[in-house]
Amino acid sequence: MSEYILELKGITKIFPGVKALNNVHFQLKPGEVHALMGENGAGKSTFIKVITGVHAAEEGQMFLEGKEVHFKGPRDASAAGIAAVYQHPTSYPELSVTENIFMGHEQMKNGMIQWKAMNQEAEKLLARLNADFKVTEEMGALSVAQQQMVEIAKALSTNAKIIILDEPTASLTQNESENLYRIVEALRDEGVSIIFISHRFEDMYRLASRVTVFRDSQYIGTYNVDEISNADLIKAMVGREISDMFPKPDVKIGKEMFRIEGLSRTGFFKNVSLNVHAGEIVGMTGLVGAGRTETIESVCGITKADSGKVFLDGKELHVKQPLDAIKEGIILLPEDRQRQGLIMSWGLGRNVTLPIQSETAKNGFNNEKKEREIAKQYLEEVDTKAVTIFDPATSLSGGNQQKVVVAKALAQKNMKLIIMDEPTKGVDVGAKAEIYAIMGELAKQGYGIIMISSEMPEILGMCDRIYVMCGGKITGCLDRGEASQEGILQLAMEKGGYDKKEEAAK
Repeated sequence: MSEYILELKGITKIFPGVKALNNVHFQLKPGEVHALMGENGAGKSTFIKVITGVHAAEEGQMFLEGKEVHFKGPRDASAAGIAAVYQHPTSYPELSVTENIFMGHEQMKNGMIQWKAMNQEAEKLLARLNADFKVTEEMGALSVAQQQMVEIAKALSTNAKIIILDEPTASLTQNESENLYRIVEALRDEGVSIIFISHRFEDMYRLASRVTVFRDSQYIGTYNVDEISNADLIKAMVGREISDMFPKPDVKIGKEMFRIEGLSRTGFFKNVSLNVHAGEIVGMTGLVGAGRTETIESVCGITKADSGKVFLDGKELHVKQPLDAIKEGIILLPEDRQRQGLIMSWGLGRNVTLPIQSETAKNGFNNEKKEREIAKQYLEEVDTKAVTIFDPATSLSGGNQQKVVVAKALAQKNMKLIIMDEPTKGVDVGAKAEIYAIMGELAKQGYGIIMISSEMPEILGMCDRIYVMCGGKITGCLDRGEASQEGILQLAMEKGGYDKKEEAAK
C-alpha cells in the first residue's frame, strides 16, 4: 500500500508552442493539507486540470492510492474521489443552493428527482460546514465566501477524498478566511486530503505541513513548512533573492498637496481627517469594515459624503461624480481590478487609453496610431509582460493586470494623487515586489500616494505615515519610525470608534 493517496511523476503537458508543465512531480498524503505555490504562470492551474481530468498529459504517470489511473475527463476524476473548488465559483446563480450542490449527480428514483432527500442531504452538508444560510436560497444572492462553502459542500456530496482549493482566500475578508481555515482543518481531521493553492504565506503557515513549489512550468521542490524560511521560499518561487521586498526610496517629502477635513457619511464613517504631501506614501489600514474604502469612494465621487471638506493643492474641491475627481487629478485604482479597473475583454492598449479618448480622437474619429503609441509607452514604463498591446486583459496574470491599471493612471497627465486600494490583492510575490517598486518610483516623481491595505507587512514596509481606522473613525496616525504590527492592531481594535448601527438609527 502506497503512503500517498495521490502521486504524479514526470507530468508534461504541451499546448501549441508552449510547455505548460515540464516533468513535474507531486505527492499527497492521506489527511494532509499540502500547499502548492508559485508565481502566476508557473503551471499550477494546468496541473490542477491534469489531476481533475480536464487535460490529458503527454508524458508522466498519475497514481491514486498506489494504482495508476488514466482519466478521460472530469467525470472520471470525480468518480475517483477528486474535486476542485476554484477561485471564482463555477456556479449557477439563478439556481438554489441544493440545485448547485447536486448539479450533475442528482438523486433520482423512478426517473424523478428526489427534492426532499436532496434538500435534507444539502442541509446536513452545510451544517457540517457551519453555514449560516438556507439550502433554498439562490446561489447568486450569496457572498463569495458562502458560494465557496457551497462548492465545498458539492465536493463532499460526491464523497471526495481529495479536494483542491484554488486561491480560496483571494477574495475573502480576514474573518471569512478564518472560517475557511476552520473548515479546512475539520476536513483534514476527518481524513480528507487537501491541495491548497495560494499566494499568501499566512495560508500556508496556518494550514499546510508541506509545500511544493513550481516555477516556469517546472517542479522546484517540496519542503516541510516548519523547516523553510520566507527568504528561501521566495527564492524557490521567483528564482532569485528578493532581499529588499519593500524598495522604499528615500524621498524628500514636499508640501501638503491633499487634505480632507471632518468627512462624514451616516452609517459608514464619521469625522475623518487626513493629509498627504508630495512624494509621500500614506497608508490607510484597519480591519475589514473599518470604513477605509467607503471614505475614499466619497472623496472620488462614487458616493456622496454628508459633510466635510476635500482640498487639493489648497483649493477646496466639490466632487459630484468620479469624472470630477479625475479632472482634478485624483486617480483611484480600485480593489476589484477585474470588475472596476479594466474591461477584461478589451485589449491592453484600449484599456490604457480609455480615460483619455479625447486626446486620441479628432473630428469624431479615433487616431489608432497615436492610441497605440501612448499605450505602448505607459505599458513599457511599468514593465507589463504581454505579447502585444492587443492582448485581452483576460490573458494576463493578476500582477500584470494591476500594471495595466497603473499604466492607465499614468496616461492621465494631470494626475496628482493616486489612490491604490489593496494594490497587491491576489498577486504573486514577484509581482508584489514590482508593484512596490512602481509605487516608490511614483513617489520619487512627486506624486502623492494613498495605499489602502489589509496586509501589515506592505503597510509597514512602504508607508511614510499610517492612518488606522476602526468603526468608521480614524483611531491614530503613526509615523514610519514608530509604527509596529502590534501598535497598528491595537488601534485597529480600539473601542470608542464610530458605532454605525447607533448612528444609522438616529
